[in-house]
Amino acid sequence: MPLRFSRIAALCLALVVGGVAGAAWAEPLRFSTVVIDAGHGGRDGGSVWNGLIEKKLCLDVAKRVEAGLKSKGVKTVMTRRTDTFVELAQRARMANRAPSSVFVSIHFNGSRQTALAGREVYYRSPRGQSLAAAISRFFKSRVPGGTRGIFRGNYKVLRETRMPAVLVECGYLSNKREASRCADAAHRQKIADAIVSGLLAARAK
Repeated sequence: MPLRFSRIAALCLALVVGGVAGAAWAEPLRFSTVVIDAGHGGRDGGSVWNGLIEKKLCLDVAKRVEAGLKSKGVKTVMTRRTDTFVELAQRARMANRAPSSVFVSIHFNGSRQTALAGREVYYRSPRGQSLAAAISRFFKSRVPGGTRGIFRGNYKVLRETRMPAVLVECGYLSNKREASRCADAAHRQKIADAIVSGLLAARAK
C-alpha cells in the first residue's frame, strides 16, 4: 500500500511540475533587441552541397531578417555583416553585451541521408524553447517544405549566451529539391519572414 501510494504521489507531482513548466514555456518573452548570428563565414564555409555554400546563404537570410525586424521597429545586432570568420565564443560575447535581447543563429543543414528535408529549430533553455516553438510554427504554415520540429541542442552559441537563444537550420542543402528552393531569393525571403514573424509572436506586447 505505501509503495502504491508513493507511485501515485510521484505521478501527481510530475503532472503538477509539467503543468508549471508548460505555463512558463508559454509565457511571452520581453526583449527589445534581436542578436542575429549568420553562421560560418570566412574560412569556414559550412555545408557545401548541390552548388550551394552555406555561409553565403546564412548571411543572406540574416540580412533579410535584420531588414524585417527593423521595419517593425525592433533593434538588431549582427555578429557579422561580411564574409568574415568569427569565433563561436566571440559571437556569444557579442550577444551577451546586448541588453534585453534574444539570440538567433542562422544555418543551413546537410546530411548524407539526402532524403532529409525541412527546417529545424534548436534550443537549450525553457525560454529558448518558447522562441523555437514560435519560429517553427511559422515555418510550418508559411515556408514550402515545412518543418521537422524543435529539438534541444547543446551548441556552443546556445550554451554560452545568457538570453533566450535558438539555432535555426533553414533547410537541407543535401536534398536536391530543397537546395533548388534555397537557391531562390524568394524562398529565402519566406524563411526570413517566418523567422521574423516567430520572433514577434514570442515577444511580450
